[in-house]
Amino acid sequence: MLKKTRGIIFKSIKYSETSLILDVYTEKLGLQKYIISGVRSKRAKTQASMLQIMSLVDLVVYYRENKTLNRIKEVRTAHIYTKLPFDVRRSAVGMFITEIARKTMREPEANQSLFQFLFDSFVHLDQTDHSIANLHLHFLLQLSQFLGFLPSGQYSEQTPYFDLQEGVFSAHQSALLHFMEKDQSQYLEQLLSADRTTCHQLSFSREERAKILRLLLDYYRHHIENFPPINSHLILEEVL
Repeated sequence: MLKKTRGIIFKSIKYSETSLILDVYTEKLGLQKYIISGVRSKRAKTQASMLQIMSLVDLVVYYRENKTLNRIKEVRTAHIYTKLPFDVRRSAVGMFITEIARKTMREPEANQSLFQFLFDSFVHLDQTDHSIANLHLHFLLQLSQFLGFLPSGQYSEQTPYFDLQEGVFSAHQSALLHFMEKDQSQYLEQLLSADRTTCHQLSFSREERAKILRLLLDYYRHHIENFPPINSHLILEEVL
């Protein structure tokens, strides 16, 4: 059976002399694994450069429900990046977004709202003329909504601490030290109140940004069982 769908390439592995095996998050089929042949040959109609990590593509694929590896019949670029591949900072943010998405999606089922959120995140990262220094922090918070643990409550003088384990703003510091200090909790509230197009207006120092990132990754570890190690944030801390 043939299916048409948009996709975001999460992983690309060389296979044999001319083929690739791809992990693709698709709009209509969820997370899928595909093989595409001949793309690494000199005469290939479809170039392997179209199938790199973070590529946004339109696909025609063969689909069998119980098959773990299907084939791609046709592929076209759904969005041509103009800045992302040529900017170290944008690429670092993009790799972080990809790693987080790949390591948090446990269900293979399609989720069109989540797909559109991810697709739009990459397009915005490519096109925006504003600072991208806060985009990865905003992304983590927005993704947590789709994953079911968006922070609840609100920062105030009465609730100045964010409890990482409970996922709420609290009046007291957690006895187990799983909390954000007052300043960090206030920054979290600012990020939650911003959207993708305005989060660049928030002013954090490099040290504050790095601390918030590490606390948000701790937050994910509290709410996702067996959350694997994340590596790309170390690059982010360097380039941002």
